[in-house]
Amino acid sequence: MKRMRLMLLLGVCFFPGPQRIVAQDQTKITADVVYGHKDGLALTMDVFTPAKPNGCGVLFMVSGGWYSRYIDPSRAQERFVPLLKSGFTVFAVRHGSSPRYLIPEIIGDVRRSVRFVRFHADKFGVAPDRLGVYGGSAGGHLSLVLGTSSDKGNLAAPDPILKTTDRVAAVVAYYPPTDLRPWVTDINSPYYKNYPALRFDAKQAAACSPLLQVTPDDAPTLLIHGDQDKLVPIEHSHNIMREFRTHKVDAKLLIIKDAAHGFRGEDAQTTDIATVKWFQDHLLTKEASP
Repeated sequence: MKRMRLMLLLGVCFFPGPQRIVAQDQTKITADVVYGHKDGLALTMDVFTPAKPNGCGVLFMVSGGWYSRYIDPSRAQERFVPLLKSGFTVFAVRHGSSPRYLIPEIIGDVRRSVRFVRFHADKFGVAPDRLGVYGGSAGGHLSLVLGTSSDKGNLAAPDPILKTTDRVAAVVAYYPPTDLRPWVTDINSPYYKNYPALRFDAKQAAACSPLLQVTPDDAPTLLIHGDQDKLVPIEHSHNIMREFRTHKVDAKLLIIKDAAHGFRGEDAQTTDIATVKWFQDHLLTKEASP
């Protein structure tokens, strides 16, 4: 009940949530920032501001199997240490979670999260045109959706946040599903049975599949995939990489030898280094677009 009362209070507070300083590196954590509402519930993100911000922001998609679980931000911060040490402000975005919400609705949530951060960029201390996004598995899929099918915003919308573009300047996707059509149309597949978020109208599957949305103006994208991944086969990354090449998108596929779904130990260190470098190269060192 205490937790529920806290969330109700946060639902009426716009900005920001509780703040605390993590002593070992002076990272400021702003927890439960409300970036939207749906069905009377708050959509929230945690913001991690490093001691020496570099002016760039990176949104992390908190999503596995399109479930978006709450983790205490003081614990969650550990996964962001490489980015924070490099000066990136990190936004851990929670979306409306499976099984209640399906992928088209989830995509709407993460689009709003980018619009929200850009709209309030000055408050967060980041440049609105220096925003990146990353995630693994379902989070990688959502990152690619943002990288391949952004829009300019709806100028007729009454909500000023919806008038803002959801375009990102760089993407990193770990072992991402890139074509959802087989998973959505085959109701007997283990994916359809095990992941309720896939149970949406099959007519929408193409629009939710980054593989089919690649165009020359897509954000620079780094794909990282283990060659022994049985859950999301590496063909998903190979296939979209071919599309990126065809359309001359700045993209790279980093293959982790003998790795399955999820990276640990040296593999995790390798991916951390590659992720930080990609965002440094495409957010920090290049000229910001108008």
